[in-house]
Formats: sequence, C-alpha cells, structure tokens
Amino acid sequence: MASLRRQYPFHLIEAKWQKLWVSGEVFRAFNPGEAAPEGHPFGVRHAGARPESLAKYYILDMFPYPSGAGLHVGHPEGYTATDITARFMRMRGRHVLHPMGWDAFGLPAEQYAIKTGQHPRVTTEENVSNFRRQIQSLGFSYDWGREVDTTDSGYFKWSQWIFLQLYNSWFNPATNRAESIETLKYPEGMESKEERRAFRDGKRLAFVSDAPVNWCPELGTVLANEEVVDGKSEVGGHPVVRRSMRQWMLRITAYAQRLLDDLETIDWSDSLKEMQRNWIGRSEGAKVRFPVSGAECAVEVFTTRPDTLFGATYMVLSPEHELVDSLTTQEQRVLVEEYRAAAARKSDLERTELAKEKTGVFIGAHAVNPVNDEEIPIWIADYVLASYGTGAIMAVPGHDERDLEFARKFDLDVRAVVKAPEGVESVGFVGEGESMNSGFLSGLPTAEAKARIIDWLEEKGCGERTINFKLRDWLFSRQRYWGEPFPIVWRDGHHEALPESELPVLPPELDDYKPTTDGDPPLARAQDWVNLADGATRETNTMPQWAGSCWYYLRYLDARNGERFVSEEAERYWMDDNGVDLYVGGTEHAVLHLLYARFWHKVLFDLGHVSTAEPFYKLVNQGIILGEDGQKMSKSRGNVINPDVVLADYGADAFRLYEMFMGPLEMMKPWNMEGVAGVYRFLGRVWRLFVDEASFTELEQAQVTDGGQGAALLDMIKIDESITDVEPTPEQQKVLHACIKKVTEDLEGMRYNTAISAMMIFVNEASGWEIKPRETLRTFLLLLNPFA
Repeated sequence: MASLRRQYPFHLIEAKWQKLWVSGEVFRAFNPGEAAPEGHPFGVRHAGARPESLAKYYILDMFPYPSGAGLHVGHPEGYTATDITARFMRMRGRHVLHPMGWDAFGLPAEQYAIKTGQHPRVTTEENVSNFRRQIQSLGFSYDWGREVDTTDSGYFKWSQWIFLQLYNSWFNPATNRAESIETLKYPEGMESKEERRAFRDGKRLAFVSDAPVNWCPELGTVLANEEVVDGKSEVGGHPVVRRSMRQWMLRITAYAQRLLDDLETIDWSDSLKEMQRNWIGRSEGAKVRFPVSGAECAVEVFTTRPDTLFGATYMVLSPEHELVDSLTTQEQRVLVEEYRAAAARKSDLERTELAKEKTGVFIGAHAVNPVNDEEIPIWIADYVLASYGTGAIMAVPGHDERDLEFARKFDLDVRAVVKAPEGVESVGFVGEGESMNSGFLSGLPTAEAKARIIDWLEEKGCGERTINFKLRDWLFSRQRYWGEPFPIVWRDGHHEALPESELPVLPPELDDYKPTTDGDPPLARAQDWVNLADGATRETNTMPQWAGSCWYYLRYLDARNGERFVSEEAERYWMDDNGVDLYVGGTEHAVLHLLYARFWHKVLFDLGHVSTAEPFYKLVNQGIILGEDGQKMSKSRGNVINPDVVLADYGADAFRLYEMFMGPLEMMKPWNMEGVAGVYRFLGRVWRLFVDEASFTELEQAQVTDGGQGAALLDMIKIDESITDVEPTPEQQKVLHACIKKVTEDLEGMRYNTAISAMMIFVNEASGWEIKPRETLRTFLLLLNPFA
C-alpha cells in the first residue's frame, strides 16, 4: 500500500482531529438551562443563544449490540449517513443531538460469554470498549457525554421503573388509553380480597400468564413470537417448540388499533409500515358460538367469512385449546393425548406449513351449527394455533385449501356454498361470489351475505361483529442470567411490585450462569438473593434484550439524571412535536424493536411521562452491504471485512466516502476494495488541489527521519501558490454554484452518492484552473466537510 499512502497523510490528519473530537466535547449538545463553557464551539455557532431558543434536530442511530467480533464494514453504513446529516444540520444552524450507546444485555451477549468461557460482564465490557474504539476511529460526531449502556445499573434502574409503570397500569377501553390501576373499578358485588386481586391482576398491562410459549431447548429460554423466524430462534437458528409455562406478558394487544392508526402520522417507508400492519394483522369479521351437544358450553370461533357458515361441516380446535380436556370422550382420550404431545414438539411454522400432510384426531364430541342446527364433529389438528383468533375454527372445506385437504383425508363432508365464476370449480374456490346452498343467504353477493348473516347472528344471540388482530401479547420474561431482574417479589403465591426506592434491583454475581434445560432460571440458584428476610422471594426470570432498547432514545436526552428517567424540560425540548427527527437502522427490526418501542412510548405518553404520541417521526432503513462475493457477510462464508483493515490502508475519510458512494443508502450493494481505492485517489486529488507538492514531500521525508512527531508535522504543509484572493471568473462561479445546488439538494434528500459525484465533477474542473480563487475553494471544503 506504499503507493496509495502517498495520496495524503490521513493518518496524521485523522488522529489529530479525532483526539480533539472525543476529548474536547466538540459535538456536545446542551439541554435547556445549560450553558456552554467558555470557548466551546456551541458558543461560536450560536453566539449568545440559549440552547432552548434554538431549533433542535435529533438524529439517531439504532445503537449496536457489541458483539465479540467487532464491527464489519456493513455496520457503519447507517452511522456514516447520520453523521453526514448531523454535520450538515449543524452547518445550517440547528442544535443537533447525535448520541451513541450500547445494547449490551440479552441472549447474544450471554451466548458469546458461554462460548468463550468468561463471565458476560467481562466480555460485555471488552466488547463495548472495542466497539467504542472502532466507532471513534471513523470520525463520527457523536456527543460522547450522553453515551449509555443498557447493562449499567444507572440505566436499567429506569428500565425497571418503566416496567413498574406498566405493572401499575391498565388499559381503559372507554378512554382508549392506559391509566393507573387505582382507577380500575371492580364489578358490582365483587367484595372478596382474592377476587379483587385476581380481577386487578388480570387487567394490568404487565401480567402473568400460564400459556403455551415458544421454548428453545438449546438457548434454555422462552422467546417472543417476533424472535422466532421460520420455526427457529432468531439468535443462533435453534429449533423452537411449544411448551406451557408461567411467564410475564405485556398487553401490547390493547394498543393494536392505535399502533395501526398512528402509522399514518409518521414518515416511514410504505414497505416498513406494511410489515407492521401485517404483523398486527387487523381483520374484520364475526365471532360465532357453536353450542356443544350434551354440554353446557360453546366453541367460539372468529371468521372473516361468516357468509360461508352453511358450509361448516366440522370444527377444529388447536391441541392446546382450553376445552379439549373437558370435551374429549374416554374412548378418544389416549389418541388425543398422544396427538397433543406430538404437536407440542413442533414449531408453529411446521404446524402451519401448507405443503405438509394434514393430521388430526376426533375428540368424540359434536357441536351444533347455529344456522342449520346440524351436528358437526369436533377434531383437534395442529394446523390450528392457540395463538391466533380463538384457537378454534369452523372448517369450511368447500372454500378453504387446508380444510379441504383435511376433509378429504378423513372422509368428512364437503359442501360448496359460494358459486365460483363460470368455468371454475366451486369446491375449492376461495374468492368472493354468490352464496348458494345457504338458506336465506342464497343468491346474495359475498359482501351482502356477510352483513346479513352477522345481523342474524346478533339477533339470535349466537355471534357478533368483531375486529380481530393477529398480534399477540408480548412474552416478556426470559430464563437467562444476563438481563434486567424484574422489580417483583412473590408472597403467598402472589406477585407484588417493589417500591421505587428499592431500584435498581441488581442481579447477583453468579459464576455458574448457564441456562438450564428444564426452564428453571439461573437466578434461582442464588438463594441468598432470592429469599428475602420478610419471607418474600424475588422473581427469578429476567427481562429480554428489548427492554433496554425500547426507551434508550429517551435516556440520551438526559443520560446522567439520577432522579428521573428524563427531565420534563429535556424531553419536551428534544422530542418536541416530531420526537426523533431522523432515525436510521435496519428493516430487521420492523416487528421487534420498532413495534415494542412504539408500544412503550404510547404507554408513557398516556401516563404523562412523555409529550409525543410517537417516538420516531422519520425512519430510514439502510440497505445491507454484501461481501465482495455478493453474499451476506458471515464468518462461515469467510467474507467479513473488518473496517480496521480498511482504515489502516486508506483512512476514515476514504472509508466514509466509499460507503456513501456505493449507491443509494436504501439499496443492497456489494463491497469492493477497488472502489475504496478509487475514492481514496479522489481525496488525494482534493489534497493536491490545495497543497504545495514540495512541502508534502518534505513532510513525508520528515516522517521517516523524525518519526513520532505526529500531528505537529502537519505544520510543514504550505498552501499551493495557485490559490489566491482573486475574484472567481463567471465560469468558475458557474461550476461552484452547480456544485452547491446539487450537494445541498442531495444532502436534503439523503442522496449521498450523487452529492459525492457532484464534488468529483467540481474537483475535475478546478484541477485545470491555473489561478484558483481562495474563497471558491473554501466554499468547496464546506460542501465536503460533512463527508470528509
């Protein structure tokens, strides 16, 4: 690389400025009421102004999980984009908040510690230190005084505090918002302490549930639905099965409609909004109750096609449905139990895969179809999930592919009740058409038939119009060590909140922190920690990684406040009307972090702790940077590129410039070292445009003979004699103004690659000028400044 190193002395320049930026708080943002120290750049940029009088701009990166491998070249793509925008907005006079921190609790950190045989606290501190070093070497303009770490007790104290806000609140459907649990009114006649406790606990936004959950034996913990991808854990890709366990849940379903509605108020991509809409899964239809023959109960189903009720010829319950035990006859019990055990060993993906052979068992009971009084058999089958709808379906094999396969396998009745278009077989037709074989609905088009049958169901008292959501409540507890302990104790079989004065609840120091295979949390081993003097016992589950990332953007606003999670003044100023003005991160967080954070924020908004209904006004998703082979970077493929290597040979400016020059920010693109070299040569041309060549040669020689002087050697550099204080010619002004216009517009639109192209054009033109106007070149440097 010796020939490339000749382009310009980036190692001296970058070391000088990066040291100043980190140690001198150059990019510090000031909260309302704070005063900048004498000589601070804030005072130069905003002479005499109070921080709260300035227009703010809050620009945020999705903070990283500090892995043992450190950064690869794909990670800083979004950080580079936000840094360019942050510098641009400062130049425009905005008061910019641009922070960084570490999402360091959770499964990935603990798995790495187990793999290396060290304590997660040790590995986390090492990994954070390495990430900080790498990020600072890239010259980002972060306010390091606001750095946060989710594993710091001063941080997770407030994660625990927010959990208590959820625990001590309920969602009031009458006001459509969260309220203190103290406002909950008990039903008339409910007098006993135990009944009232159960009623209150059943309404909390944070509650305990005994339910089928996603259990990962390899990780030794339960996982939220959003953490299971294609039947495997998002972390590590391990198989996930269903298992009944007592778990803490958060009632995110109460906010389903608001989470949907408020997507219209934020500037996110249509594709990302659609991902959240699909995950929330709003559907309109009807709940229908099928009385069970010979029993004092009914099976309730939700259907989006109540017009096909006359075609329901059997019912299917999920193997986990609460009625299976009571409705199964003695003759069928052994078969049913064997089937349920087999279903529990399968993931939801395996159970619902369309291509798989349908299986099921008749439980021996029958239900009555309310529209025609026909008795229809009740089966259990694993393609019906307890987590969707009511966990039961009315099977209409004439117009549902899975129901039809099931009916044909088990020789069940198939009845067509929707007339298909001419030339299309009615059995198996799943679209809309004209009702037939459907009594008083026959002859009606689908939309009218739906409305008519729902009216009939409501009139007869056996059903009603209903809106259903695919979204399930958030499974919030983990059977792992490396996470926030719950601020909860158990006494006489009941859970109680700890007083806020006892926060933070610190985890015990455990040498043996590895997860168990039986679901017993590692914290349970710390008996001195678990068992309190008053006879109560601590909750031994921990919170998931998402707890710390749900609200970190708020802690940045007032990161050292020991009295509140954020002061009212700082929150109102920095969040203002828009919340975070620009948030950049990957689409992989669409239904995890981004949905969870919106939920928590809405609860805090309802309770009066924050002033905006949404946390992130504008969101941009950067594309993935692939390896040079065009594949996603991974250790197994051997195509991971460490930015340390690139910085050693080309410097941070070339790295940053190349990451933005590769193509539009949102696009996926492959890494190419030749491209880095090309951008590096461009920066060399910029250097030679300004610098006297002879003085640069002297500097290079001095580096060899007088090594160790570092940045002091830069004083040897002289400006080229062709740069003078002359007025630019009309042609020179035209070239400059074209560059100003293009770069400004592209920065406003986050089109960084074309902005760089415009600056390359300017350098090509200016390199041919015999006389170079000083003010013209100075203006060009201002345009280049956000980038390099």
